[in-house]
Amino acid sequence: MKKFARRLFLFYIAVMLSAAPMAAHAAIKKSHKQVSSGSKYKAVKYKSGSRKVHHRLRAHRAVATVDHYDGSTLPKLASAKALVINQLTGETVYAKNTDLPTPIASVTKLMTAMVMLDAHLPMDDLLYISEEDVDYLKGTSSRLRVGTTLTRGELLQLALMASENRAASALGRNYPGGLTAFVAAMNHKAQALGMSSSRFVDSTGLDSNNVSTAEDLAKMVSAAYHYPEIRQVSTLPSQEITLYGRSNPINFVNTNALVRAGNWVIGLSKTGFINEAGRCLVMQAEISGQPMIIVLLDSVGKMSRIGDANRIRKWVEHNDTTASLGDHVHG
Repeated sequence: MKKFARRLFLFYIAVMLSAAPMAAHAAIKKSHKQVSSGSKYKAVKYKSGSRKVHHRLRAHRAVATVDHYDGSTLPKLASAKALVINQLTGETVYAKNTDLPTPIASVTKLMTAMVMLDAHLPMDDLLYISEEDVDYLKGTSSRLRVGTTLTRGELLQLALMASENRAASALGRNYPGGLTAFVAAMNHKAQALGMSSSRFVDSTGLDSNNVSTAEDLAKMVSAAYHYPEIRQVSTLPSQEITLYGRSNPINFVNTNALVRAGNWVIGLSKTGFINEAGRCLVMQAEISGQPMIIVLLDSVGKMSRIGDANRIRKWVEHNDTTASLGDHVHG
């Protein structure tokens, strides 16, 4: 009798041990069924022996959401600050927090370009990338290695089109009087343009102390549009440039996806991003046959500034006339 009881007990233990993995498998299978029917994540917990095991299951890969906005209502923008102005009439089409100072990141480079061009320096002068141009503030990377030599014109192109920080730094460093004189000229230019809420401390925009407002940046974009060189290089989708010392050219692309897509009529473009500034985009673009200055600042999502620009375009196209748009300024 004792032997039978002992065998029965051992059989019971064996059954329980074999049931644990089966229960775990069933839990996982059930979790997959739950995930496929709804929420993005489901947490599944089961015990294996005395140790808890946690599974976090992703329902599906992230898929780009379709924007069903048709332009019939006032657009809700992801950008914290925004301003759209009809360049021809000066009329404000859309406004949101336009007078709040904010870091502007690489949008700074438009001022860098204007100040450099105002000096009428030889565009074919060869300049080199030095250790001083390396970004030790944010730690951003660059394909322009220390020692790379390019013309001033090529550096301007890379600074505006590809937002190359080392290119912008080299432009400021090679200004008569050096970077200190260059930054002083940037702030002087800002005051001359009526950008009373703006301040510049470097030529790249990496320093978050480069600040401005949407109102001021609209003035800067309008001024920059009068420079043919800025219009030309800031709207190139891409450009192959052979760096000195290399046998094969390197392809640099425009940081504005709308320029690369080619379905907008864009006369000037500049993007910007650092954590303190969020995603920024300024443009001069034609919508419904009207030249518009678009300023989008402090947007969180990687593509949200592009979505905002497309929503503005739909709204303007839907309304079709700027006369009706002026009544829809958003505070």
